[in-house]
Amino acid sequence: MSEIVNKVAQSGLIAVDLAEYCPKNSEFAGFDFEPSLWQGLVLKEKDFRDYVKNFDWNSFQNKHVYLYCSVDAILPSWAFMLVSSKLVGIASSVTIGTLAQARQKALELSIDQLDIEQFNDGKLIVKGCSDIPNPEAAMSQFLVKVQPVCSSIMYGEPCSTVPIFKKPKQK
Repeated sequence: MSEIVNKVAQSGLIAVDLAEYCPKNSEFAGFDFEPSLWQGLVLKEKDFRDYVKNFDWNSFQNKHVYLYCSVDAILPSWAFMLVSSKLVGIASSVTIGTLAQARQKALELSIDQLDIEQFNDGKLIVKGCSDIPNPEAAMSQFLVKVQPVCSSIMYGEPCSTVPIFKKPKQK
């Protein structure tokens, strides 16, 4: 009998699953503006400043925080800035939007902090089926980050890839 040879393992290809870069054990928390609204409709500056001053911001320690309003209300732009200013140095990140958008931002921050030297002259295959928020955005961001050091980048699975980038040969 002939021995089965794993040609993929011998090829030097590096399979990358972007789900591995999703922050593990991260906590997410939302800040809802609704409790601070006057008559559930509008934000009044003086009342809101008192609300912000007395709020326990430490409950967001090391969490990815997303700011939203659960009711249709009138919120001035500065309100988001004021809340964000209280989260500086406390939260891991601040996102205006939904939990899904906060998860995406956390993934983007993780990709942005990658040590790209691990991919130096590598032949990468970026896995196509990942359970991550907005995979196209994450894949594009990953590509922009690692392409300068890679020899090639492909999309898909080792048995079926789509070429994306190949470093030009040096003359």
